[in-house]
Amino acid sequence: MKISENKIKIALRRHGYKLTPQRLSVIEAAMESGNSLTPAELHRKLHKQHPEIGLVTVYRTLGLLDELGLLCKLHSGDCHSCTIGGPERHHHLICSGCGKVVDFPCRDLAELESNLARQTGFDINGHLLEFTGYCRECKKKQGIRSAS
Repeated sequence: MKISENKIKIALRRHGYKLTPQRLSVIEAAMESGNSLTPAELHRKLHKQHPEIGLVTVYRTLGLLDELGLLCKLHSGDCHSCTIGGPERHHHLICSGCGKVVDFPCRDLAELESNLARQTGFDINGHLLEFTGYCRECKKKQGIRSAS
């Protein structure tokens, strides 16, 4: 779920964080993207208009947003990217061709998580579910036929 810039500002203030121009620039760039970006990609995007903002500032801002539950991390292969999003559980379809990310909710996993915790004795505090493959556009470009 996308979250508004105003809600992010309110959350930062509520937790005692300053709304520095650098933080706001990182947040705005991430939100404008509409796509999931790695910290390095976000930094490159920012650097064009804000060369004074360093990669460390990007990482710190993303870390802060993650700490406040305002960031959605993706862990596809060796690449770790993120997008600004709400804290509710959802999962991802990730295109191996173009990197497109589609969020989808899956409420049935709550029962699986509960059963796993009961059976194994784990205190489960989170999970990741990501499916990778090719989106419709990439399949068409590469001449890939559907498996079904």
